[in-house]
Amino acid sequence: MKLETLAQVNVERAARRPVIVVTDTANGEQRLVKAADIAADPLRADLAKQLRMGKSGMIEAGGKKLFLNVYAPTARLVIIGAVHISQALAPLARALDYDVTVVDPRTAFASPERFPDVPLIAEWPDVALPPLNVDHYTAFVALTHDPKIDDPALLHAFQRECFYIGALGSRKTHARRGERLKAQGARDADIARIHAPIGLPIGAVSPSEIAVAIMAEITAQLRLPKESAA
Repeated sequence: MKLETLAQVNVERAARRPVIVVTDTANGEQRLVKAADIAADPLRADLAKQLRMGKSGMIEAGGKKLFLNVYAPTARLVIIGAVHISQALAPLARALDYDVTVVDPRTAFASPERFPDVPLIAEWPDVALPPLNVDHYTAFVALTHDPKIDDPALLHAFQRECFYIGALGSRKTHARRGERLKAQGARDADIARIHAPIGLPIGAVSPSEIAVAIMAEITAQLRLPKESAA
């Protein structure tokens, strides 16, 4: 890779913006495609597919063999609430290579004994969340059932481009949540971004099963084409 191309790749990676380097295997010619430019690129379908999968790969286009080298940020999971579901969800997400952070101001819940080897922030969302730089490669879940904690956290998530936002609770609970959030300035479009009830409908009952349902829904949102993940 040319130094100029490498420098551009490093700039995009430092900003947690995905980028793909397209290499013609016959002559070594390379070009860099930023995520914002994929939609207008002649290879947009192949580029979008490889980026969704987060994997590099070989394709054939226009009679050429091209290698697509994908540089995608590590996905993050921000969990609001150091609850039983979170205890099952955090290690599951880490096994899937997510960077996981648990936020809960209740120090009795957010303890290293309950969450070994998981970064914990025992602060209220308005203090804990801004330094995390929540972005498009972040999945955001609110699990406390406490409006004083979940609601400001969700309002923060609305301001970012999280690829997934989910919240625990029944449809009735979610309807009340939606009214509270709109009273605090949230738009209908913001409320519509929340996956609630959270997780795929697999009949989950235990905290571990609910964690599986949540990670399955997050994975679908990250990996499937948007029309399939909706």
